[in-house]
Amino acid sequence: MILKKLLTGSGSVVGLVRQLGGVTTTTTVVKTSQQQRFFSIGKKSSPKILITGGLGQLGTECAKLLRGTYGEDSVILSDIIKPSEEIVNSGPYIFADILDFKGLQKIVVDHRVDWIIHFSALLSAIGEQNVPLAVRVNIEGLHNVIELAKQYKLRVFVPSTIGAFGPDSPRNPTPNVTIQRPRTIYGVSKVHAELIGEYYHHKFGLDFRCLRFPGVISSDPPGGGTTDYAVAIFFEALKSGKYECYLKPDTRLPMMYIDDCLRSLHEFMTAPEEKLERRVYNVTAMSFTPEELVNELAKHIPEIHVSYRPDSRQAIADSWPQVFDDQDARRDWGWQHQYDLEKLVSLMVKDVRENYVNKGLSNV
Repeated sequence: MILKKLLTGSGSVVGLVRQLGGVTTTTTVVKTSQQQRFFSIGKKSSPKILITGGLGQLGTECAKLLRGTYGEDSVILSDIIKPSEEIVNSGPYIFADILDFKGLQKIVVDHRVDWIIHFSALLSAIGEQNVPLAVRVNIEGLHNVIELAKQYKLRVFVPSTIGAFGPDSPRNPTPNVTIQRPRTIYGVSKVHAELIGEYYHHKFGLDFRCLRFPGVISSDPPGGGTTDYAVAIFFEALKSGKYECYLKPDTRLPMMYIDDCLRSLHEFMTAPEEKLERRVYNVTAMSFTPEELVNELAKHIPEIHVSYRPDSRQAIADSWPQVFDDQDARRDWGWQHQYDLEKLVSLMVKDVRENYVNKGLSNV
C-alpha cells in the first residue's frame, strides 16, 4: 500500500491517495488545527501568531518582521487602543484585553492561533506610578495568557528585562542565572513571569520561551522606560540641539537596537527544542553611558548640548546590570548581534530626522 499526501492551501484538508493492487482510491481526511497544524510535505506551513500589546514599542515592528516571513494574514496585531489607518491597512488588527480570559480564548479559537507573543505590560517608570494597575496588567494578564497557552498547546513568548535584576545582583557582568530580587513592580512581575513560565514548562510541557532584553532603542517615541533617555535624546537633540538627561553621565546600561532585538526574538522562537538548555536567556548587543552616547551623537550634531538632572529613575538604573552576559544564548542557539553603538546612532539620526523631525512630528 502506498500513501501520498495532498495538502490544500490551508493545510487543513489532506487527500490520501491509496494504491492497492493497481486500484487507486482517494480518501479525504480533515485534520484539526491542534492535531497537526504543521502537517506538510517536508515544509511547515506558517504559524498563526497573535501579538498582544501590539501598539507598543516592539509590537508593530515585530508584526512587520513576522508578516514578511509568514505572510500578512498569519500575524494578528492586537491592543486596547484605537489603531491608526496605517496599522489597519498593514494587516489584521483586533481588540484584545488581556484581562478578559474568555475574550482571549475566543480569539485563540476563532483565529486558530499557534503562537502568542505577549508584549502587554506597564514599563518600569510608569509601573511605579500605578502599582495596582501594573499588578493587574503584568501579572494577572500574564496568567491568562499562560493558562490559554497551556490549554491550547500554544508556543508562547514573554519578554523579560534587565529590570528583572536588583541591587543584590552582580552588575558587571550579570550572568544568566544569579540572584535577582528586583525593587520595581515591573521587575518583580518579570521575575514572576520567568518562574511561572518555567514551572508550566516543567509541569505541563508548555512551550514557554523568554528573552531578557536590555534597553531597546528604536525611532518610535519613548514609552516610559528607564532606558528611554537613549531614545528621547535623538528627538530632542535633532529638534532643539539640547537635552536634559534624567540619569548621571556615567550610568552604564546594556542596550540593543530594535532590529537586533526582533531578530533575536524570531531566531529564538524558531530554534529547535533540543537546542534550548533553558527557557529564559539574556540577550544584548552593547553597553554604554549617556556620556558615551552623547559623544557619538556629537559626530552627527556637533552643536548638541546635554545637561544632567538625575531623578527617581537614577535609583532604578543603579540597581540594574551594567553589562549583560549573554554567552548562553550565543552558545545554545547561535545568537549574534549586528549593531554596535556607531551603527545604532547613525541609523537613529537618519530615522528620527526623516520620520519625525522633517514632518513636524518630533514632540515626545
